[in-house]
Amino acid sequence: MSEASVHDQVPRGALVGVGILLAVSLVAVTAVRVSGIDVRVPDAEAVVTRELRFEDTPEGGVAVIDAASGRVVESFTGEQGFLRGSLRAMARERKARGLGAELPFQLIGRSDGRLTLIDSATGARIDLESFGPTNAGVFARLLLDSGTSARGIPSPQSASLATQPVRP
Repeated sequence: MSEASVHDQVPRGALVGVGILLAVSLVAVTAVRVSGIDVRVPDAEAVVTRELRFEDTPEGGVAVIDAASGRVVESFTGEQGFLRGSLRAMARERKARGLGAELPFQLIGRSDGRLTLIDSATGARIDLESFGPTNAGVFARLLLDSGTSARGIPSPQSASLATQPVRP
């Protein structure tokens, strides 16, 4: 019986190798964190930006309001899980800092088709494409509506954004 248990053990060299690999990985991650090196890919150029406010409606929906004009851009009814979840996360950060809902959010469409939602009050950001094209598309619709100038002529930025796919 003692002979069978000796053969079932993992070789000592393999355990030492795994331990060294874990130690080196931990040291490397710590070094990057402490050094302050930014490992994120830089954002592509902003093609279109829109400042929006979001308000709950008496019917239980969410009204999206263009901050510049005060015009209701879109009203969402029903569950709207991703939209509500994204806004809830941002609102929680504002509440924790004692900030109100006066300052708008920035919705940015980038030249590579990616979308970013930034809370101008806290600096928090959500890279919307990280949640898939269907979820990012909810916010993309809000940018495409902004693509008209004061005279109602489509702007070059909105045409460019409309041809760019929202990439995951």
